[in-house]
This record gives sequence, C-alpha cells and structure tokens, in this order.
Amino acid sequence: MAALARFSRKAIASAVATNQLRRALSTEVSKTIAPSPDRVKWDYRGQRKIIPLGQWLPKIAVDAYVAPNVVLAGQVNVCDGASVWAGSVLRGDLNKITVGFCSNVQERCVLHAAWSSPTGLPAETSIERFVTIGAYSLLRSCTIEPECIIGQHSILMEGSLVETHSILEAGSVVPPGRRIPSGELWAGNPARFVRTLTHEETLEIPKLAVAINDLSKEHFSEFLPYSTVYLEVEKFKKSLGITI
Repeated sequence: MAALARFSRKAIASAVATNQLRRALSTEVSKTIAPSPDRVKWDYRGQRKIIPLGQWLPKIAVDAYVAPNVVLAGQVNVCDGASVWAGSVLRGDLNKITVGFCSNVQERCVLHAAWSSPTGLPAETSIERFVTIGAYSLLRSCTIEPECIIGQHSILMEGSLVETHSILEAGSVVPPGRRIPSGELWAGNPARFVRTLTHEETLEIPKLAVAINDLSKEHFSEFLPYSTVYLEVEKFKKSLGITI
C-alpha cells in the first residue's frame, strides 16, 4: 500500500509538472508568433455574387436588380430593367447567358449553357425582352423570344425554342430541340399543345413583366450603398422642426 501511495504521488506530481510546462510553452509561442497588425482579415462567410471566370466577367446594367444572394458566374449579361431574384444561379462558364430588357428570372431558378447543342441550334441561353421566368425553373442552352411566360418549375432542355407571345404552364418540360410556336399555350411533361392564346392574353404578357420590374425597383432601393435610412432621418428632423 505504501508503495502504491508513493507511485500515485509521483504520477500526480509529474502530471502537474507536465501541465505547467505546456502552459509555459504555449505562452512563449503566443509571444513569439504574434499576429501582424497589417494582416488582412478575410471573411469567407459572405457569398460572392459576381464570379469572374478567366476573361469573362458578368455584366449587370445600372438599373437592373440582382438580389444579394444570386450567383452570376462567367459570361452572364443582365440587361436594362431586368431582374434576377433571390437564390437564382446563372452559370455562364461554358457559354453565354443573356437576360433581356425588362425580363425577370424569379426565385431559385438555375440557368446554364452547354458547349454545343446536339440539335445544331445556338448553345447559349438567351432570354429576350419582356420575358417572365417562373420560380424554380431550369433553363439550359435554350432560346426564349420576346414576350413569353415560363411557368414555375418548368424545364427547358438544350436547343429548345419558345417563340414570341407563348406561355408554358407550370411544371412543363420542353425536350431538346422542341419548338413552341408563337401565340400558343403548352403544358405537360413532355410539353404538348393546349390551345391558341387570345389577343387579350398576349397583351397581358408584357404587362406582367413591367409589373415585376416596378416591384423590383422597391427591392433595389433597399440595397443601395447608403440604404434608405436617410429618409427616416429627414422625416425625424422635420418633426422636430430642424432645417435639413
């Protein structure tokens, strides 16, 4: 028993000495390797909205609205009055992606393009003016002519073409190389002809795009570099009778 007690005392003493030595070493290391005051502090938590790839840099028009958590990579061009809403990804690493004048790509859409199209048609993804792309849609190397509506959760595959004044219902799937003729309503998987649009319905298509463009301006004003807090400050000054 006495031998065991002496052994336990030696073990405890050695453990305490080891801990003291570790603390001393860590203190010395922290003193010798002090961080430089000139060192840049990088924050990797933020999401990059603009991702250049090689010589290609995404282009955003001055009055276009692109939500803060959108990802634009490579050959992407967002034209005047266009809007790309929250959570969308436009990946132009293999070919061009264009969002035309006053068109809108709504939430959680994915747009990308292939090197080439198996149909021989242009492989770039082209969205022309006054087009509405519904939320959660997937577009790959397709062409959408002016004044069209693509319903939510739609899929347009390589080489597909949607001609002007056409509407795709929600959940439609357009196979590679399929052409949606002008002035028609298509739906289904795969997309099939439903009926011909009336003149009044075709007139409503650009009105929807304009309405979403007007809504995007309200969102755009909230993400100015100086925000809109100054409006509240001016209102508060007026209430107190302070000259602005």
